[in-house]
Amino acid sequence: MAAKIKKGDNVIVRTGRDRGKRGEVLRVLPKESRVIVQGVNVVKRHEKPSMRSQGGIQEKEAPIHVSNVAVADPKDGLPTRVGFKRLEDGRKVRIARRSGETIDR
Repeated sequence: MAAKIKKGDNVIVRTGRDRGKRGEVLRVLPKESRVIVQGVNVVKRHEKPSMRSQGGIQEKEAPIHVSNVAVADPKDGLPTRVGFKRLEDGRKVRIARRSGETIDR
């Protein structure tokens, strides 16, 4: 099955405490059906100092379930469902169900 939400997509959070927020998908976790969205579901973690980081309280994005986000329509920016379409040259592309536009990254 092809992925409906991919890294780099602009998405809108549909439910939860961050409802209405928009962001870019940083990472997709397909086995867990989750995505990490920039600036959404930010949590604080206590980290020990290491050679790479100073340590202390760090803020980072936690995964959010893929059913709680919707792709933003490239035409008007509203939430849309994602469909698939075969082009004349045989390529399979993702389309926004709302407007019919192809979803480019």
